[in-house]
Amino acid sequence: MNSRSNWLYLSILLIFIAGFALRLYDLTDQPIDFHPTRQLRGAIIARGMYYEMLPNVDESLRQKAVTFWRSTGQYEPSILERLAAITYLLVGGEYIWIARIINAFFWIIGGMALFALAKRMAAAALARNIVSSSSIRQAAIVAALVALAYYLFLPFGVFASRSFQPDPGMVMWLLLFSYFIYRWSEKPQWNWAVLAGICGGMAILTKAIAFYTIAGIGISIFLYSTGFNRLGFLKSIKNPQLWSMAGIIIAPPVIYSIFLGSERAAEYFQSWTLALSHLLLEPWFYLRWTVLLQRLITPAALVLAAAGVFLSRSRNLAFLVGAWGGYIIYGFFFPYQMYSHNYYHLQVVAISALSLVPVTSWLYAKAAGSKPVWRYSLVGAAILGLGYFILATAIPLRSQDYRNEPSYWQEITSYLPEDGKIIALTQDYGYRLMYYGWKKVSLWPNRGEQNLNSLRGSNKEFSSFFTRQTADKSYFLITSFRQFDDQPELKQELYEHYPIFAQGNGYLIFSLNEKHSVSDPAVLP
Repeated sequence: MNSRSNWLYLSILLIFIAGFALRLYDLTDQPIDFHPTRQLRGAIIARGMYYEMLPNVDESLRQKAVTFWRSTGQYEPSILERLAAITYLLVGGEYIWIARIINAFFWIIGGMALFALAKRMAAAALARNIVSSSSIRQAAIVAALVALAYYLFLPFGVFASRSFQPDPGMVMWLLLFSYFIYRWSEKPQWNWAVLAGICGGMAILTKAIAFYTIAGIGISIFLYSTGFNRLGFLKSIKNPQLWSMAGIIIAPPVIYSIFLGSERAAEYFQSWTLALSHLLLEPWFYLRWTVLLQRLITPAALVLAAAGVFLSRSRNLAFLVGAWGGYIIYGFFFPYQMYSHNYYHLQVVAISALSLVPVTSWLYAKAAGSKPVWRYSLVGAAILGLGYFILATAIPLRSQDYRNEPSYWQEITSYLPEDGKIIALTQDYGYRLMYYGWKKVSLWPNRGEQNLNSLRGSNKEFSSFFTRQTADKSYFLITSFRQFDDQPELKQELYEHYPIFAQGNGYLIFSLNEKHSVSDPAVLP
């Protein structure tokens, strides 16, 4: 092994270590930095599981934790939450940052699969331009290294992959599936088929939206294996490995769906796909989707990923077209999330990284015969890009501190009255109150929910809606004042007709028990 190979393997090791370490930076801060609603939901579920298993705990506290857990609903199997709860039990305490470590491990394992797959894709691409096998091997490692660095250090990928939600685990299984099905397409063997089936099934079980990308890759690889002719199709369709792989993939989610029941899936499809399908006819929908995507993965990466698909050939082309095609079809089924929820795009980090491989391979092949200054320039550009990614991640983590969140919400909870039910306009669907303050309240819809209802064509007249929502409530709590300002009808109704029960730093409580009339509307702040 020559010195250049030694440096390459050392670079791989250092990139993995640095990628893992970056995800542990500011480890013990509260999970408010990235989609706190989703993260706190996971934390509430994990705590409920932990208290359920905890042998010596106050029974009323146990029941409260379990009740909060059950109230969050079940969208997918609570795999990450159960792992976190078991770890809480093993280490002897509820440390919410344990989920960050678990997901960081998941992302690194996914990175290993991505690196192995990228190396094979690069070798296939370089075989047309480089004759020497040793040169191909080194060039393939370089191309895979670029893909790995992008996957591990893209700021969006770092923030999302350290968050308390199932998506990083889904991406890990998706990458493992991608590697195994790619190997199966090279040489159909039972071991690759079974492993691809298990990993594909686990990806869908972890989060059902993985189905679209897995189906896209699977169908595209199958069509490639047919040679795009009738005889090849008949031969491939009779392959028992193919059917076994498909059966293993669908078995876990199907069994889970039977166990859970199909009503939630039907309701989800009705609410998020059928009710919002009219968005697909709106030009602004595609514009906002594209704008969000390029902001998450960077404009340069989006352009280079498109170029990578264009430069690909044979098996690589089939794989990338299937992956991107599955993602696009997935977007048609979840139009609202495509421009409103960035973590729904996390799988694109992996797809984009793999799409960079053909571009990097092409550039390496061009630079191989050029002057060293060009090769060094490419390396320098890669290092500068990597440094920018690290700074763009570390600076926000360092500058934001949410460690006062528990005491802040506990203080607010201490001021809440106990003699009646409370409805609240509060952050994160009341999860901050529930997790930090151990207090569950009814929720008044925020502006985002109201806009979503408008998109679904289910607008509500304010007066009757307010009456229904507050019918059995005694108090109205406000902690999200920006949302309060965004709802002038609510603000006017409360200030004009209901007395202030209590107010302080970060909260305002109206009494709904006694309605009155304010003659001077100027009292509105």
